[in-house]
Amino acid sequence: MATSQNEKVREFLTCVICQELYTDPCTLRCDHTFCRKCVTAYIQTRPDAVQSKTIPCAFCQGDTKVPDPSRPVEEWAGQIKPSIIIQGLIDTLGAEGDVPETSSTCCTICQQIGETTPGALWCPECEVVLCDRCVKTHRVSPASQNHDLCDLSSRSKGRRRVKCTEHKSSNVEFHCKDCQKAACQTCCIIYHRACKTVVTIESMKPEMKTVLLEKRFGMGKRLKVRSKKVEMKNEKLQNSSRSTELKVQNIKSICQTAINKIKEKETQLLDELNHITQTHAGQLRSGVKLDEIEMQMYRQHCEFIDQALVSDCEMDLYDAYQAWEWGAVEFGDVRDTDTADTRRIDDIRFAPDTDNVQHILDDLQLGEIDVTYQDEGLCPPSPVLIDTIDGRMADDDKLGPDLQNITVLFVDGMQTVLVSDCRNMCMKSFYTRNSQSGHSRLPLDNSPHGVTQLKEKQVMVAVPDSRQIVTVEVTPDLVLLSTITTSKDYYSLAVLSPSSLAAGGQDCDSYGIVDILDMAGHVLRSVTTHNNEKLFAYPWNMCVNNKGNILVSDWEAESVTCVTLEGDVVWRYAPTGDRALRRSSGIKTTRTGDILLVDCNKVIQLTESGEFVRDVLTSEYDDNYMWDIFCDKYGFLFLCTNTEVEVYMLV
Repeated sequence: MATSQNEKVREFLTCVICQELYTDPCTLRCDHTFCRKCVTAYIQTRPDAVQSKTIPCAFCQGDTKVPDPSRPVEEWAGQIKPSIIIQGLIDTLGAEGDVPETSSTCCTICQQIGETTPGALWCPECEVVLCDRCVKTHRVSPASQNHDLCDLSSRSKGRRRVKCTEHKSSNVEFHCKDCQKAACQTCCIIYHRACKTVVTIESMKPEMKTVLLEKRFGMGKRLKVRSKKVEMKNEKLQNSSRSTELKVQNIKSICQTAINKIKEKETQLLDELNHITQTHAGQLRSGVKLDEIEMQMYRQHCEFIDQALVSDCEMDLYDAYQAWEWGAVEFGDVRDTDTADTRRIDDIRFAPDTDNVQHILDDLQLGEIDVTYQDEGLCPPSPVLIDTIDGRMADDDKLGPDLQNITVLFVDGMQTVLVSDCRNMCMKSFYTRNSQSGHSRLPLDNSPHGVTQLKEKQVMVAVPDSRQIVTVEVTPDLVLLSTITTSKDYYSLAVLSPSSLAAGGQDCDSYGIVDILDMAGHVLRSVTTHNNEKLFAYPWNMCVNNKGNILVSDWEAESVTCVTLEGDVVWRYAPTGDRALRRSSGIKTTRTGDILLVDCNKVIQLTESGEFVRDVLTSEYDDNYMWDIFCDKYGFLFLCTNTEVEVYMLV
């Protein structure tokens, strides 16, 4: 299995031009990688590329612009940035013995003359493998006699040197932040003398690690989003298949119902025809029977008369005459009595209503298939729950936590969730370090409420019952840095600048106020009224929007008010009727300027100007209140409830 994987890796690290492992790999704009020497050789076979001053890709024919096409064609490939990751893979494989001996473990110098001598030592300065013979030459050469050689097993662990593309003997060790270019010492002297910020690449290591960790975290987040999208689409595909099967069954069922109804009509017609036919046949048979009886009566009377006539006896003739004269023989009595109450059927016909049936079938609607289309531009993303952070810790009260406010920081490559726990009078942080979940707890004198980020690793927390604002460092463990005492009970905080912050609370008369404070807790000015009317009752949540105005969520006044730092009201959101707020609490802005407002058991989205957009989230449970929300730059929502933090992503 390992051999198969190594073969795949070697295939990935093989240049398609020379069919060898990459030597000094460089990646073109189309993301295809080649040996630098192979790129140079390929350019020289393409006069059109030389004329257009671009580097063609030997794989996809895509063009890469040359940063400085005025230089000789032989130096064009040298202007492309080296593929550090691929080179690192080659170095790592070489150290692990996975690269064939003919490439990375053979003497680099001997390879240039067509020999494959096993390497003995590695020169980090020159980045070459040396055999025993070439080691001696390397150590006596004036240019390399001071180079520290190491064994091949330390090759991947050594500090990799990159030569300057212009000054071949110098290593790239500096970075010009003004020009955003890497440079060697000679480049700094010649090209960057006037630049103000030239630093060593080594000194940038902590900054680069922090940036790369954050980028890695962001990519991980995006990967998680894409993975969830794929999962949801696959689930939707399965649901669609099941739904299609159900629809097929429904169509067949309604068609069968129509067929059954037609069959029922057919049966009714056949039964009616059969009944009438049977009645007609019965009437005909009854008529035949009566006719036969009459015929028999006629025969008997004829015989009686014939006998009287033959006998020629006056009394026989008289009896026959009397029977006829006085109606002893009445013809048709039986027929008339039998059919007095029954209409006799003369004929049976069937007149098919072909036109009407055709019309009915044409207009027959068994149902219709309706298709709805999703407009990606108009349909806002919906939040999907991807994680839940339990707010309980070992030392909590037996009733558990009572989480109120939340903020999320990115500290040393770790996403850190901070929440205030009122019942347990502490701040809590939750994070993941080395794939292990961790948490920290910072006890305070009283119940904490509003939390706002002050610096990259610092937050400020309002402790109203103690009339304090504390500053906490996040490492991501929590450390109390300082405490300032205030003159009022402040429940909400929002940093306005490095020297000022907004605080919402109550004055001595229990009126709601928003104060602008300096960092020592002194009141610079207060915002309480507008047009002689009180603005706030309980301004327990606030934030600052993209324009620097303060958004105040007031749960008692059931409103959101946008005010300037001078106290002018920009707009006010206080809907009535079905949309009336029940208990507005947490409020945050997104990168686009939209506003997310927590109201009891739902999250509402407003525009930057305070107009309703939609209900983003709705919970059917009222016992686990939503209190606060945070939206990070990756589009993830962190919803703080009484006992936990729910993490959503927008898909």
